[in-house]
Formats: sequence, C-alpha cells, structure tokens
Amino acid sequence: MIRIVICDDEKHMSDHIRAMASDFFHKKNREIQLRTFTSGEDLLNYDGQIDILFLDIQMKGMDGMETARKLRADKFRGFLIFITVLKEMVFQSFEVQAYDYLVKPVEEKQFEKTMERCFASMQNAVEDSLLVKKGYEGRIILKNEIVFCEVIDRKIYLNLVSGEVVDYYDRIETLETKLDSHFFRCHRSYLINLKHLKGYKNGTACMDNGKEVPVSRLRSREFSGVILQYMKNI
Repeated sequence: MIRIVICDDEKHMSDHIRAMASDFFHKKNREIQLRTFTSGEDLLNYDGQIDILFLDIQMKGMDGMETARKLRADKFRGFLIFITVLKEMVFQSFEVQAYDYLVKPVEEKQFEKTMERCFASMQNAVEDSLLVKKGYEGRIILKNEIVFCEVIDRKIYLNLVSGEVVDYYDRIETLETKLDSHFFRCHRSYLINLKHLKGYKNGTACMDNGKEVPVSRLRSREFSGVILQYMKNI
C-alpha cells in the first residue's frame, strides 16, 4: 500500500493529479490510498503516514514551502513533490529535501517522467529499509537509522539515530534475517549496527549515540574478527 497525499487549493488541479496518480500506479499493479487537502493547515493536522506528497507552493494562508518546513521538522521522510507555477521557486525546495517539482499546468508526460523516477527510488529504498508492523499500522524505517536492536520478553526495541525508540512484537531471530551484514548479533538479546559502532572495550560495544551494548563472551572473539573485516571494507 502506497499512501499518497495531494495538497492543493485548486480542486481541478487536485483532481488532475489524483487521476494521473491512480492511472500510474494501476499500471504498476500497486495498491494506493489517496487523500486530498486544500490547505497547509489541514495537512499539518493529519497524523497518518505519507509516502508521496504532492504539495502546491502557492496556497491561501500557509504556503507550501512553510508547510513543507513544518512537516520536515516533524520528521516527515516521504517523497515531496512540489506543484508550482513559478520555476524560480524550485531553488528554495532544496532546503526541505524536495524530490522534484511539477510546473503547472502539469502535463501527463512530465508527471509520468517524475513518477517513474520516484517509483524506482521507492523500490531501492525498500531494500535499505525495514517494515515494522504494529497492530494494523506499518512503518518503514531506514536500516541506517537503526543504532542497535534489543529484545525484552517478546518485544523488539529499535534504538534510532534520532533518539526515538520504536517497539513492536517480533523474534530477534526473525529480525536478524531481515538485516544486512552491517548488523551483528553481539548478544542473545542485542543486534548492533556496525556503522554506528564507536568503540569496543571490556565486553561492551560503545555506540555513537552514547549507549553501551553488552557483548557476550561466546561472541567476543567472533565480534573482534567482524570488526576487523568491517574496517577493511569501508
């Protein structure tokens, strides 16, 4: 399920983008969920997940650029595609990590070109990310953002670079199969991301977020070898 949001105060433009997006993903055999908003204020009140956001820059009230700044500050990590009548506005889009921009009136060829690139980027991101399911909701987390993983009882706790801790029910053995070679099972209850390893001493892995993770005696020799091999490869 790809969650798409369109925010534009012109209904005909919103409907136009909606139709093209529906057609594009239908051809890709991908299920989508589409929502539309007519103002930045309404969009900021929405707390659902957004994978792709089409955002008009010039709107009444809060404009698209200010809306984007607030969304990024609130940790929005989806693909942001601006809709604009002014090409000059694109230079400001870099500060909010915009993926692309579409100039009004949006032509179908222009739209499809942008979406082909975006879809390919999404496919690549899946390989570098982890889908965490909690209840009926799902969340995509980049593997590079995970500092270490800890299991307590039947719950996994993902400690992220941002300081956030995401918890969900799973087995650490199952999680281990979903992660790549940058992760090492240093203890029966811990998996660490070698990219965030700062040091190792006295049976403890020191991570770059200031946290310390225990390394079991049974895994300490293998851990030393893994660190040396990792250092050779970077």
